[in-house]
Amino acid sequence: MSRCRIIGLGLIFAAMSVHAQPVKAPALVPVKACIFDPTGANGPFAQLSRDLAIEAQRYGMRLNVKIYLHEHVAAEDFKAGQCDLVGMSTLRARQFNKMVGSIDSPGNLRSYAEIRSLLHVLANPAFQPMTITGRYQVIGVMPIGALYVMTRDRSINSIEKAAGKRIGVLDWDPSQSKMISALGAQPVPSDITSYGGKFNNGQVDIIAAPAIAYEPLELYKGIGKNGGVIRFPLLHATATIMIRRDFLLEKMPDLDARIQQLQAYGLRFLDAHLERLKQAEKSIPAAVWVELSAEEKNRYSRMVRQARIAMTKDGVYDTSTMNLLKRVRCKHDPANEECSLFDE
Repeated sequence: MSRCRIIGLGLIFAAMSVHAQPVKAPALVPVKACIFDPTGANGPFAQLSRDLAIEAQRYGMRLNVKIYLHEHVAAEDFKAGQCDLVGMSTLRARQFNKMVGSIDSPGNLRSYAEIRSLLHVLANPAFQPMTITGRYQVIGVMPIGALYVMTRDRSINSIEKAAGKRIGVLDWDPSQSKMISALGAQPVPSDITSYGGKFNNGQVDIIAAPAIAYEPLELYKGIGKNGGVIRFPLLHATATIMIRRDFLLEKMPDLDARIQQLQAYGLRFLDAHLERLKQAEKSIPAAVWVELSAEEKNRYSRMVRQARIAMTKDGVYDTSTMNLLKRVRCKHDPANEECSLFDE
């Protein structure tokens, strides 16, 4: 197996025990895996799932992988019991586990160093009970990159200039529309599958996307000669791997040990995976990036912070997760103004 493929495999399971040895099961337990990949069967997440299927055999599981082009269908099939394991965005996973699903909040983290720290915190065995909600369990969180504002008009480089513009938002997350409307912009309901196309054909003026989507979704077509990518991370996006714990625990009484072994295997490749995400950003042409002044960056930081606080008060995000994220941010930047405040 190539090192590149192993890296992706490993990140799906970031965390807990680093000492356990693989369990040798007498028979492989069949596991139906439903994986969302907006680019199809040859996309990066589809490839990772095939690699995962190979690795999972070492831990007594035979993964039967089905690739979904539409995330909501994968989520509904998982909810209906047609999937034992699902891979989806962490935003979508919030309906199954609010605490872990709150990780992808506005301004959650500011750097890859901070997301590395978060995943190591999640590696603590004390965190495991918080990954279980009824029959569901989160077994991995995978970083997919900083989310940047991409615009068809690079002159839209401030909050005020976004007023009146059409901005793609997730159609199933009303909190996004509320936030965009507060800026005086026009939210355009989309989903992960369609927002790239809407941006490229001019149906929306602005989207937010990670650098790894730039080439596969051909976002450079929407940017064209006049657009740009604003160098300010709105948040660091992640994907979540979740299982139907009730079913798998019945088939594998030692399920927790098997999960810990897979997670431990993955944590060893975290740094290499983060480096790949950084390289995706470096592959975007320098002329495409729109640089902000220090003053404008501070304004954006305050804006996303206030949005995060308001949405937490509205019950969208879990307060304990918000506290954890703040501790990680302040560990890396203790002089930041938010670290002396107690409103979050």
